[in-house]
Amino acid sequence: MVVIVMGVSGAGKTTVGTRLARALGWTFRDGDDYHSPGSIAKMTGGLALTDEDREPWLERMREVIAQALAADEGLVLACSALKESYRRRLSVDAAREKWVFLHVPREVLAERLANRRGHFMSAVLLDSQLVTLEVPQGALWVDASAPLDEVVAHILQVLGPQTPG
Repeated sequence: MVVIVMGVSGAGKTTVGTRLARALGWTFRDGDDYHSPGSIAKMTGGLALTDEDREPWLERMREVIAQALAADEGLVLACSALKESYRRRLSVDAAREKWVFLHVPREVLAERLANRRGHFMSAVLLDSQLVTLEVPQGALWVDASAPLDEVVAHILQVLGPQTPG
């Protein structure tokens, strides 16, 4: 099974995803690690990515999902997946994929991004991400402004007992 933790920058995808993977005993992968150097430079400079920029990134993550499913490996993937078309592109086997949408109020996101250090995503891109975001249908919605332990416990409760395959 694959759990994709999605949301805009600053929602807590990496933090929640890492903790969730640890709780499940699964592998964690961060979508940020699959961006090309050109895309990273663009975002660092405050420029939003285009759909063309995102295509190879989405393909790399789709391959990660496919490999995990083929190996019956439990995987938690952190990925913005802002548009429905991106989510469709990432999907390999919907029956073995669970989507978790981390919802956070804009003010909290802005504060988190202002305090974040060492990340390539420019805080000036927050509003463009919020505009681009197509709210997911069928995903588990989680208030990720709650304490981390509560967020992860809620996700685990909704997922129920899980085995990788």
